[in-house]
Amino acid sequence: MKPVIDATPLIAASAVAFDTETTGLDVKEARILQLGGMAVVEGRLKTSDVFEVLVDPGVPVPQRSTAIHGITGQMLRTAPGFADAWRRFETYRSGRLLVGYAVGFDLAVLEREAHRAGLLWQAPRTLCVRMLAGIVNPQLPDASLDAIAAWLGVDTTGRHSAGADARIAGEIFTALAPRLIERGIRTVAEAERACSLRTQALRQQAEAGWSEPFLRRSGAARHALEAIDPYAFRHRVREAANTQPVVVREGVSVHEATRLMADRRISSLLLSPDGATGSHIDDYSIVTERDVLRAVASSGKKVLGRPVSEFAIRPVISVMEDDFFYQALGLMHRRQIRHLAVLDSARRLSGIISARDFLKFRAGAAVDLQRRIENAQTSADLAGAWSRVAVLASALLDEEIDARIIAEIISGILCAITASACRMALQSMETDGLGAPPSPFAVMVLGSGGRGESLLAADQDNALVFARGEPEGPEDRWFCEYAHRFTDNLHAAAIPLCKGGVMARNPQWRGARALWSRRVDEWVEKARPEDLLNVDIFYDLRAVYGEEDFVTTLATHAWERGAERITFAKLLGESVREVGNPFTHFGGLREESGRLDLKRHGLFPIAAFARALAIRHHLPEPSTRRRLEALAELPAMPRNDLLALRDAHRFLLARVLEQQVEDIAAGIPLSNRIELDRLSSRQQNTLRDALKTVALIPELVRGAMFSS
Repeated sequence: MKPVIDATPLIAASAVAFDTETTGLDVKEARILQLGGMAVVEGRLKTSDVFEVLVDPGVPVPQRSTAIHGITGQMLRTAPGFADAWRRFETYRSGRLLVGYAVGFDLAVLEREAHRAGLLWQAPRTLCVRMLAGIVNPQLPDASLDAIAAWLGVDTTGRHSAGADARIAGEIFTALAPRLIERGIRTVAEAERACSLRTQALRQQAEAGWSEPFLRRSGAARHALEAIDPYAFRHRVREAANTQPVVVREGVSVHEATRLMADRRISSLLLSPDGATGSHIDDYSIVTERDVLRAVASSGKKVLGRPVSEFAIRPVISVMEDDFFYQALGLMHRRQIRHLAVLDSARRLSGIISARDFLKFRAGAAVDLQRRIENAQTSADLAGAWSRVAVLASALLDEEIDARIIAEIISGILCAITASACRMALQSMETDGLGAPPSPFAVMVLGSGGRGESLLAADQDNALVFARGEPEGPEDRWFCEYAHRFTDNLHAAAIPLCKGGVMARNPQWRGARALWSRRVDEWVEKARPEDLLNVDIFYDLRAVYGEEDFVTTLATHAWERGAERITFAKLLGESVREVGNPFTHFGGLREESGRLDLKRHGLFPIAAFARALAIRHHLPEPSTRRRLEALAELPAMPRNDLLALRDAHRFLLARVLEQQVEDIAAGIPLSNRIELDRLSSRQQNTLRDALKTVALIPELVRGAMFSS
């Protein structure tokens, strides 16, 4: 089991709830009499996985302590000493987070016991449910374990034995986790930081001789995150694919197909009516050496003369040539296949890739992440997968990967998690007797996720389109409940609800196909301020679940209508001319609490500018980078300025991403604001230049809007 990391979400943490029984309450004199633990596996208490051991303290047991926990000296005659008991407990813990009640007391006693036994004391990573309960409910009149348990409805049967108290602490921890999420405390590091701010409680505990109930770590924050091999996230399918797949006519015999595979030393053949490459994927089927072996094993030599097309598989499972390795590996793993067709942007066959092609690549982390997402059954499972993204981002930053590629990967994972949240919601609807969807539908991700530019502070921007039904009608009511469920799944998985309400759970972001077309027409025709705000996010859409062609058709309609209406384009351009000034009167950067908001002053204006011009000139490119590059190729456009904005966008993405990775390790809530002091002098100079480039947008937008 992997040790806890800073980004581990509380609702998905693997931990050990623990407790001790001692000879007294004076940390200088108390000796351990009993150690108890119970496993918390990915956010759920596992009552069958327990640890309990009595400990011989080497001193008499005071009668007053026996009166509390019932442990007598007679019971300890054959018990191990502390050194042996602690080694057993550490083996059981196996690097997991420890959670308990008033753990500062336990840690202080344990450290003294370790010193007495000649053991090297290494403080474990811990969270105290007493401290966490005070964060959630500061009005609790009594901070005792019994009072907290009563407040949360936790059974206290067996109190004052280490095993029972460990169970109680574990139940309290799992009950507090969702309440902490509602206060913006989602990860282990964020919980530690929140505890560190309870200065009065910490002062009182220190005065009593208790240890701090959490670790204060030093060193480079990014390296506090667990290592991960980023290889499969760095490379795209086209880099490993065979761009000359072998295609034969459907009429060739099994014998001919087998001989061809042996001669070419390949393990599969594609079949089509004309035996040519470059056609649409629907024209092909596939046969592999395993298909041939199964046919011969089943029917003998007589199959060798039959057409190989009788044993071919259709449709051929495929990936896009620009997909990352991890996406292709995940698809192979999920479908239990070893070959994938590779397609170009028009879904024409451009190559083939096999499991053998991936053998030279280190892909374990990628497969693990895909498996976590695809096999998720609860929000805690999704939270565990999302927590890995910070680890991945840190590893890719260390390898100096382009921040735009990292953002694209994060967006892909966000979309995959959204798809799993949708699948889980659909299963829960059917389980609860609400039936199957009343019509075909699709869920789409909007905004930065749709553009492929999400960073680690992502929230939800999504919408839903279904085949038919009226607002407030039976179909809409079903999809309303469905949308609430999948967005709640995401919120619990540390992808919070959109503060602006851009979610399918809200009526304006849900509707039938015909209604969506009318909405787009109204946005373009009327171009009211609220319509322009909708355009800001709607044109960055990506299908993630359901009928992809619903979203493709809607996007095509939106881009065509946007380019047709010149008045709409003009107003859209005017709406992006308001760029906030990040500079002071003396040329310095305008900080707030030592930080500068790079989304407000850089990322948002650049993305909005590129989107507006792309709509005007009908360039339906998916990302800010590709929009700016496509615009730069148009005649009479300010090419150098557009490419300078592209480069500024890349620089700003990297700085925000680096800050977010460090903030996760420090337990600081994520934002798009960076600490200027952490930048080198060279980076600060580049930042000023990038923001000066952004300041050109008001001048650029008018001329570029009407260039042709």
